[in-house]
Amino acid sequence: MEFMDEKENKLTFSVEISESLANAIRRYVNEVPALAIEDVEIIKNDSPLYDETVAHRIGLIPLKTEKVKEGDVVQFKLAVSKAGPVYSGELKGNAEVAYGKIPITIIQEDQEMEILASARLGKGKEHAKFTPGVIFYRNMKEIKTGNRGSDVSRILSSCPNKCGNKKKDYENNKTYELDVCDACEDELSQIKVEMTESPELVVTIESFGQLPIKEIFLGSIKEMKKDLVEVSKKL
Repeated sequence: MEFMDEKENKLTFSVEISESLANAIRRYVNEVPALAIEDVEIIKNDSPLYDETVAHRIGLIPLKTEKVKEGDVVQFKLAVSKAGPVYSGELKGNAEVAYGKIPITIIQEDQEMEILASARLGKGKEHAKFTPGVIFYRNMKEIKTGNRGSDVSRILSSCPNKCGNKKKDYENNKTYELDVCDACEDELSQIKVEMTESPELVVTIESFGQLPIKEIFLGSIKEMKKDLVEVSKKL
């Protein structure tokens, strides 16, 4: 495994595993528990949006999940009487909102909004609001430069997606295992560079804010192992 890029809510690495295993891990993200608002009681809503629309928006706000246990009910309250946008950060409770500047609605002078809400742990297979993130992957490419090493260098070095593992110079008559985007792949095929799929995969994990990236990945594997144990018992 080789780490290629890491940001606050995104991690990319390369690893040689089967696509079937990578796909199983990807699908089990929907089995990782995450916190989301389930019930909303709107006490006052002077905004231009219907109560149902406000409740729907609040339900989709990502909430920090790390300290919440199975069976916990987390209470939130929102009370705003100041003119202007109403943001997700106005929700106050026993858990944190992942992003405080998500707009919910807007109110004018002499208008108010008061809401009570409760959140619980759930899974993405129940509803998208419980999905903590996404995992996706693609094959790396084995590229044979032939006599077009300089052209390969030109195409990959000018790519805004930083293709080619940040390498700048490619020699003639060499084979390189590289991560390239669709646009670069099209350009390389146009200059008749030979490319084949590598068994190595580039895996990307993105978090929506409820859980850290690594917890999503490890949680997906943990949930998959649980089901495999059950299958093994029944066999």
